[in-house]
Amino acid sequence: MTHQIIMAGFGGQGVMSMGKILAEAGLKEGKNVSWLPSYGPEMRGGTANCSVIISEEPVGAPTVTEATAAIVMNRPSLDKFEKDVIPGGNLFINSSLIDKKATRTDINVYYVPANEIANDMGSGKIANMVMLGAYLKVANAAKEDTIMEYISEVFSGKKASVVPLNKEALKRGADCIK
Repeated sequence: MTHQIIMAGFGGQGVMSMGKILAEAGLKEGKNVSWLPSYGPEMRGGTANCSVIISEEPVGAPTVTEATAAIVMNRPSLDKFEKDVIPGGNLFINSSLIDKKATRTDINVYYVPANEIANDMGSGKIANMVMLGAYLKVANAAKEDTIMEYISEVFSGKKASVVPLNKEALKRGADCIK
């Protein structure tokens, strides 16, 4: 199966990190991957999104043309990318920051209170990991163990203290999915 994912929010929400972690995990599992970041002119606080493709087949182009999933962290991202999810695809909405409901009825919609969960855990910076955990529970684009392994690699040395928090955030995100 080919997973074509759009991840979007504003700068500083960890959208790019979330996409890169997923792409790197796919690569570690021997899959073909693509990660294409896109930043608004403002960078931090401006719009940010990335396209991630994970496939058993060769990836012909890095752009997501038929999103099997979209993970949206803020309202402008929901407004922009909801239409890009294929019928039967998955839309993950950060319900902590987005008060609007999805308008489509031909897709699966998951409301994840990512910021609320992250703040309850003591760090608003891990809302992206909560959303990634929810996505992984539904889509199985990469194995949770591979993601955990990669997180341990990325946050090594002086940053190693944040590894357990990130891993717990992934689990809590997955627990949001019924």
